[in-house]
Amino acid sequence: MLSLSMSAQSPATFTLSSNDVGGQATMRQVFNSFGCTGENISPQLSWANAPEGTKSFAITVYDPDAPTGSGWWHWLAFDLPATTKELPSGAGTPGNPGMPSGAIQSRTDFGGPGYGGPCPPPGHGAHQYIVTVFALKTDKLGLDANATPAVVGYTLNGQMLAKASIVFYYGR
Repeated sequence: MLSLSMSAQSPATFTLSSNDVGGQATMRQVFNSFGCTGENISPQLSWANAPEGTKSFAITVYDPDAPTGSGWWHWLAFDLPATTKELPSGAGTPGNPGMPSGAIQSRTDFGGPGYGGPCPPPGHGAHQYIVTVFALKTDKLGLDANATPAVVGYTLNGQMLAKASIVFYYGR
């Protein structure tokens, strides 16, 4: 007979949630260019139960369904201090309040820094937008706002302790 017992509780699961997304995007999140007429407001995000040893966080929004052969990066923010547990709606717009001091928003596939909302090609069906928070083992990635999405992604994966994601969808 096999018996298992645990003397300590298992660590809680690292989770990401949002009051704004998870399901279908609203026009608040949709891009306002490339033929889309949304408000381009980054979603509110909050996370909990980061693993022990977390020194910073990063946020990405990625569309794997974009017809590019390599997807589409909609948001890359990193060097968020370990004390950060939430970003308010709109924090992804450079100059708006809500992004922690010292955090960096690097170049997206739209060509500039900050949040760029969904805007898939018309008739291409609903795309999935994967929002991920990364718990990192370093306080700074050593990158700047000119870092490409591929370099940011590579660096994030090398420094990751854990990640948590939610998905939302949008089509036109």
